Amino acid sequence: MPAATMARVVVADTWHRARAEHERRLTAAVAAPVLAGVLLGLLASVESIVRSALTGVSAQRGLVLCIVALATTMPSAFAPEAAAAVAVAAASVVSLVLFHTLSVAALAAGLVVLYRLARGGSPRARAQSIAVCLPIGFVVVALTQPVPSGSEAGVLTVLLASLAPAAAFAGIAARARGEALRHHAARQAAAGDLLEHTVRGERALIARELHDVVAHHISMIAVQAETARLTTPGMPAGGAQRLSAIGDTARSALTEMRRLLGVLREDVDTDTPDLRPQPGLEQLGELIDEARDASTSGARLILSGPPAALDPGVELAAYRIVQEALTNARRHAPGAGVDAELRYSDHALRLRIRDNGPGPRLAAAPGGHGLSGMRERAAAVGGKLRTGPAAGGGFLVEATLPSDGSEAL
Repeated sequence: MPAATMARVVVADTWHRARAEHERRLTAAVAAPVLAGVLLGLLASVESIVRSALTGVSAQRGLVLCIVALATTMPSAFAPEAAAAVAVAAASVVSLVLFHTLSVAALAAGLVVLYRLARGGSPRARAQSIAVCLPIGFVVVALTQPVPSGSEAGVLTVLLASLAPAAAFAGIAARARGEALRHHAARQAAAGDLLEHTVRGERALIARELHDVVAHHISMIAVQAETARLTTPGMPAGGAQRLSAIGDTARSALTEMRRLLGVLREDVDTDTPDLRPQPGLEQLGELIDEARDASTSGARLILSGPPAALDPGVELAAYRIVQEALTNARRHAPGAGVDAELRYSDHALRLRIRDNGPGPRLAAAPGGHGLSGMRERAAAVGGKLRTGPAAGGGFLVEATLPSDGSEAL
């Protein structure tokens, strides 16, 4: 199985597993309160029936106590957090005030609903306010009701008045801890995204520099070797063979570099701009001289308009565009003359690089990144670039770059 297919299978399997685990947890989270509430209701009913039988109360009173016991527990199974907390608290107060009794299951239900409300109730402020205010009723009952301190009801009343605020604040603390963990996870995710973005930007920068600088010089080696082999009179056959081998090696290196660039550019955000202040337009003369020396044809630099101060990023983009256009001309139109024109205006710099070679061959060259790289350079400083066959033959590259690196005119 290919690696890409295997990776897709692994990703799909991981996604299905994560979805199944999420659904399982969601189902468990919904079912747990219902099961707990029903169990507490059954325990409260059994406790009420046993207590009524042991104390010898009438059947009617026993039935009423059983209903009160259910009222102090069952809302936790079916009602929302806030409604369940209010209902359980009200029923517990009624049980203590009117019947001077409270089941152990009711005590547990009261603590559970307060904790759930403070931890997961929505909206947060209202839920926590209700969770904090409800224990006040239990404290009032414990302080005002004439329940014997040594009796079971008195002990449960004191426990409820003491533990209810603790349950509410425990829920608030658990909610705060959960939110802190989520915020920490979000910060980690943001840091991971930033790191990934930085890595992609660095990969794009490396790919661009390899293409613009290293590939440029390797192509010059190939052109110079071929030029020397063809233009040096009386060269021995061995020397011509070595120069031909140098050219072949340089072209093989360019092929391997194109493969490397394809790997580096895969899944890379190629819009990451390179705004380093060098090289700039002052080095264009040297670049044109190198192109002229490396080829048997001519290369000219034409300046129009009064030179103006430009943003360093704009100068870098202009230099790289001219460099790439010269490299493309040497690679796809060997022997063609090239004119590089810079026209200054008040708000923009206009570039016009034209060769007199076979233009369509340059535009349709497979496997290259030159034209896209030039467009990226122009777009990175807010400019525009157009490429295509020139009128009368050859290939034309035209770019308009704003002088301050703002939106192109």
